Amino acid sequence: MRILGVDPGYAIVGVGTIDYEGNHFNVVDYGAITTQAGEDMFDRLKAIYDEMTKLIEYLKPDAMAIEELFFQNNQKTAINVAQARGVLILAAKNYNIPVFEYTPLQVKQAVVGYGKAEKKQVQQMTKAILNLSEVPKPDDTADALAIAVCHAHSGGSKLW
Repeated sequence: MRILGVDPGYAIVGVGTIDYEGNHFNVVDYGAITTQAGEDMFDRLKAIYDEMTKLIEYLKPDAMAIEELFFQNNQKTAINVAQARGVLILAAKNYNIPVFEYTPLQVKQAVVGYGKAEKKQVQQMTKAILNLSEVPKPDDTADALAIAVCHAHSGGSKLW
């Protein structure tokens, strides 16, 4: 099963794709979709959608795993991230790719085994699980790979 993990944002969208077969992971690709501060928000959303569409066409994932939005103190930031998350989900659904949502707690539990793990612990375990030589940068990319691993451990059943 090919899983596209997504850490939503509007300045940086972390993306990581893994193949998961028989309890074995193979990293396919990872990186980030970025937009420029100061650019019109609608143009940023279109750029995110267009880049995600290109990635989906290229990678042909079987599933998208995306982090659920958790509200921060900054309401404007939360609304902008929610909009970006919407266009990311729309891109997947336009290609009939099933979308699965995971909370940060679920990702930490699936990757580290402890729902209150620190970000560095999640990054180090993701590096170890995927047999990477270093933690991917930016952090959003490492988070996207962790979300993909979470789906493999949580929702990766052939029954879905």
